[in-house]
Amino acid sequence: MSQCLITRHNKDRAAILLANFGTTVPEAVKSITNIQQQVKKAFPLVPVKVSFTSNIIRSVWKKRQGESEKWMKMGASREILYSKNIIATIGDLLEEGYNTIIVQPTHIFFMEQAQDLSSYVNALSAIKTTKEKWMPFNKIVMGRPALGGPGNKYDYRVDMEKALRTILPDVELAGEKKAVLVYMGHGNKYWSTGLYVEAAGMMRKLYPYVTTYVGSVEGYPDISDILRHLSHSDSGNIMLKPFMIVAGNHAMNDMAGDNEGSWKSVLSKHGFNVIPVLEGLGSNDNFAKIFVEHIKDAAKDNGIDL
Repeated sequence: MSQCLITRHNKDRAAILLANFGTTVPEAVKSITNIQQQVKKAFPLVPVKVSFTSNIIRSVWKKRQGESEKWMKMGASREILYSKNIIATIGDLLEEGYNTIIVQPTHIFFMEQAQDLSSYVNALSAIKTTKEKWMPFNKIVMGRPALGGPGNKYDYRVDMEKALRTILPDVELAGEKKAVLVYMGHGNKYWSTGLYVEAAGMMRKLYPYVTTYVGSVEGYPDISDILRHLSHSDSGNIMLKPFMIVAGNHAMNDMAGDNEGSWKSVLSKHGFNVIPVLEGLGSNDNFAKIFVEHIKDAAKDNGIDL
């Protein structure tokens, strides 16, 4: 290790923690790994850790640890296989001497997962000890999701447009196939997913030559809502793609599966020629770099030197 790296490391003691919802599909891990690699390239002197926010997904990987070689050969890194929750990962960073931490969610919108994550970060940031020297954190802060978050510091519409401009390759591919572009987002049954409708509207303004819709597995608009719009379509081709960081279980089963209720099956029954594309947004380098910019913003806003 170079003297320069040691000096910088000891001075700032800053670390980045990428908080992913996660996936149990080994082939889909590449999208998460790509985001991590893009962040590492941008901040080569800062450790970049990964954690999964989904308890269910972490429990699946924990059961797989007994056959670690098998799963790592299928594409899961050791860090993914032994992924910990946010609190445990932050605790490890503290034990390693990093008391300035930027927690960067890799979620699409500021919905349930990001809200819960912000609660954790705010609670940890609020810890006060009798003596300042025993404070566990110098600073612990959180960046904003890909398409922005609440508040007036950063206009979410600007964030949304920047993100949607990175997915031009999807539009071009749909155009080549003379297809309507239909994205499947995760959605949320507890909060409004109206941002999907707004994103689809912005897509049609940015790329008027390809009709685009964004639906969700949970919440509005669902596949029945998308079908009502498609009834007016002049194209018989539909390109299906996940509006998610990874092409995981939802993409493989709910979107492109052969089961009766999948989007592919439903659309096929209505006479459309369906073209599924199983690739998460995290595999798009330009989309992944959105998180790099949001980390830079969080660092600048909080006086953190990376």
